[in-house]
Amino acid sequence: MESLLMPWFESSGRDLPWRATHDPYAILVSEVMLQQTQVERVVPRYLAWLERWPTVESLAGATAADVIREWQGLGYNRRALNLHRSARRVAAQGWPDDLTELSGVGPYTAAAVRRFAFGEDVLPIDVNVERVLRRTKGRFFPRAAEALMDLGATVCIARTPRCEACPLSRACPSRDIREAPARKQGPFEGSFRQQRAATLRAVAESARVLGDLDHEAVRSLERDGLVVVEEGVVALPIRERGS
Repeated sequence: MESLLMPWFESSGRDLPWRATHDPYAILVSEVMLQQTQVERVVPRYLAWLERWPTVESLAGATAADVIREWQGLGYNRRALNLHRSARRVAAQGWPDDLTELSGVGPYTAAAVRRFAFGEDVLPIDVNVERVLRRTKGRFFPRAAEALMDLGATVCIARTPRCEACPLSRACPSRDIREAPARKQGPFEGSFRQQRAATLRAVAESARVLGDLDHEAVRSLERDGLVVVEEGVVALPIRERGS
């Protein structure tokens, strides 16, 4: 199947900026941003982030407040602090052999950095790759990682697979089989997540009096280290807790 997949990827693969580098820091930034955010939203933010902080050392030297501000709009803001913590560790100690020792880096993200930055013979398996492997029951080598990701993201999609456009369709045992939709997260509009986001956005603009903000949202953000509350004033942290 790989012999069918790779020619398709050469002509139909996505042109993504992080595919033009082997810098482990740049790859880590892209993977953390992509954890829960769509590719289209990530591309301009990734480019802006690297323009501001082009090296792991430059990010390590930033304040937590600036990192949180730069992340605004990407959602799941704890990722920003995790990326900052990781940069500080790498700047001080180098890249660990076990990348899951870095904040917010799980097995998939570690595998992606190992493959795309360090060229290791490992296949990162995200939800798209897992779907393609499961449906096709094919065997693919790590060199096909990006091709599998693109096929799963654009053709072998979850609810309505585009089998007519798939280069593997003739050999695929799951051709034209649709799967039950996965359970989706509740709507953002009107949710506590929205209230948290609005509260953090307000504090990112300027420090606020606690009484003017949603107390539950503030306490939740404070537990995550995204804001600090001192003498009734809510502000972004300059330094992270424990630093």
